[in-house]
Amino acid sequence: MGKKGKKEIESPPKDTFEPVLVEGKTPETIVLLLSSTEEDILVKACEAIHTFAEKGDENKVSLLGLGALEPLCQLITHNNKLVRRNAFIALGVMSIHSDVKNVLKKMDAIPSIIDKLSLEEDIVVHEFATLCLAVLSVDFVCKVQISDNKGLPPLIQLLSSPDPDVKKNSLEIIFNLVQDYQSRVAVHELGGIPPLLELLKSDFPVIQHLVLRILQNVTIDEDSRNTFREEQGFEKLMDILSNIEFSDLHAEALQVVANCLSDSESLHLIQEDGGLTKLMEFILNPSTPEIQSSAVKCITRVAQSSENRGLLHKQNIEKVLVELLSVCDVSVQTSTCQAVFAMSFHHASKDSLRDMGAIPAVVQLLNDESLILREAATQALCSLTDSNTLNARAVYEAGGHELLVQQLSGSSPRMVANSVATLANMAEQEVIRCSILSHGTVQALAELLKSTNTQVLVNTTHCLAELTCDTEARAQLHRAGGLQPLVNLLHTHHRDLLHNACMVVSVCASDRTISVEMCKFGKKEEDDRQVEEAQPEPLTKKKMMDDVSLQLLAKKAKESILQLNDEQEQYAALARLVSSAMGGAVKMEKLHEFPWVLHISKLKFKFQSNVVPLGFIRKGIYCHRALLFKCLADCIGLSCTLVRGEYNRAWNEVILFDENPSRNRNWSQPCRYIVDLMHLPGSLLKAKSPAAELYQTI
Repeated sequence: MGKKGKKEIESPPKDTFEPVLVEGKTPETIVLLLSSTEEDILVKACEAIHTFAEKGDENKVSLLGLGALEPLCQLITHNNKLVRRNAFIALGVMSIHSDVKNVLKKMDAIPSIIDKLSLEEDIVVHEFATLCLAVLSVDFVCKVQISDNKGLPPLIQLLSSPDPDVKKNSLEIIFNLVQDYQSRVAVHELGGIPPLLELLKSDFPVIQHLVLRILQNVTIDEDSRNTFREEQGFEKLMDILSNIEFSDLHAEALQVVANCLSDSESLHLIQEDGGLTKLMEFILNPSTPEIQSSAVKCITRVAQSSENRGLLHKQNIEKVLVELLSVCDVSVQTSTCQAVFAMSFHHASKDSLRDMGAIPAVVQLLNDESLILREAATQALCSLTDSNTLNARAVYEAGGHELLVQQLSGSSPRMVANSVATLANMAEQEVIRCSILSHGTVQALAELLKSTNTQVLVNTTHCLAELTCDTEARAQLHRAGGLQPLVNLLHTHHRDLLHNACMVVSVCASDRTISVEMCKFGKKEEDDRQVEEAQPEPLTKKKMMDDVSLQLLAKKAKESILQLNDEQEQYAALARLVSSAMGGAVKMEKLHEFPWVLHISKLKFKFQSNVVPLGFIRKGIYCHRALLFKCLADCIGLSCTLVRGEYNRAWNEVILFDENPSRNRNWSQPCRYIVDLMHLPGSLLKAKSPAAELYQTI
């Protein structure tokens, strides 16, 4: 055998590079390393960025200026889990700064962030990914992007995360999203209510607060309230409200309860569990004004139905509300005024509130600086004085009319509308009306006739109709320049506004000078139609030319009704004529037996048309009789309106001047009546009376 030779040493490959320890001493260097293709360097660079950014806001802004944000947004989608993890930590820490957030909004990073919310991802990634979204979701555009990129489903899943920071961040995002209707509904549809209720047991108050704030928004939706009830949401809230250790949560829990009390089933449930008694305890023995205010809001929700108002009245809620009006807290006083408004729809409560001194207390609140409180106070007074002369006098005796006139120049249309309506309610009494007029009310109302708010205009014209029965009031309206805007309102298509404006014009027309002025303002400019040689025939005349039966009825009306001297008797006689022509009086309880449907069907078949001549109808109900009454009234020159209701209901309204012999001046009060053509033909039912309401509705 030959001698064994020495083994040759293998030379290293030419394309390898010996590892070099890189030590970055400046942020510029570290930011450059974020573009490396080596994973170890990326891991360390992201970690260094995170450490540097965590030291303060100046460092975050510095990194933003060096361009660190763009590579970090790319690295959160890296295949290496550790690179992703550290990139998310760095991005999350930086995103807290407002400048960074504003730049991040423009980088379309939201889809990439949402993509990493899957349950398979690292829990640290969840924490800082949700932190980024929590910061961004405050912005409306970002909220839309989160919703459009289906961010809610993974966020709801993360509510069950073992990490409390992930839960908190996810709740913050959901809270920002549910400010919008679609997201509120989506939370319910995606099964978000059960995990939210589960988090009420959290050991972290911040999580409990966020859950309650989300539930406040979500339970606005009826379906969500049903699910909330089915998941024993009330029981969980009552557990919180019964525990003194959770007193910091009571105000927000009560606000959720207030939402849910709009459902009768929820109210029944809370009554069974003693919840209503508990609410009263919170009102009477509150730990904070906020809790007291929230409890009163719950009472207001309960008082939305007549049955519940009766229940609260039996519990003497009026006494509690009167006491609360003196509490020196704007939120409590505002909530109490809203509760007074709700309870004043109960007639007995109206009287109780007056007897217990609520009215002077509410009047005094009109002096408060808070616009919201004054709005609530005027709303309460408006309801308290509606159809209640004693309450109207109580407002007057408390000096309320002076303060209400001052509110007419306010910036809130709602407050102005409420104030005007209250003054109108009070002006029905002569003594009060004279006092109201002495405080420059007509001048203020003349200015309000130029308002663009419909409700303000409706209430203003109603108030003027009450006030201008006085000669001096009409003169004041003239001097204040109110005639022109009043006449302009006759062009409106809003029924109530047009009706009220016509009433004011009708009252003012009793003054010859003012009547002439209004006629001047009512002149139309000449247009093309006026120079046409042939004018279209009036609709009523065309109908009658084709309907012989209708012509005969019109002739009979002229012969028998125009000879009557009393206007009220003319309307009554015409009503009896119409009723006789269309089947006579029908008792309310026998209305279902009246064979008008078959009769109309036969006429349609006879004429082979859905349109039948009015004079041929021998069995007509509300709509047919009201149309005939209007047609005949127009023929003989009587004024009336034709009002269409629902379910074949229609009626005629007339205005008569109700002379009051007790007054020491020759004043007349315009009153609106509904003409009964069905049950007691010829009866004139005062508008808004129970009898009129029954005639107008099913």
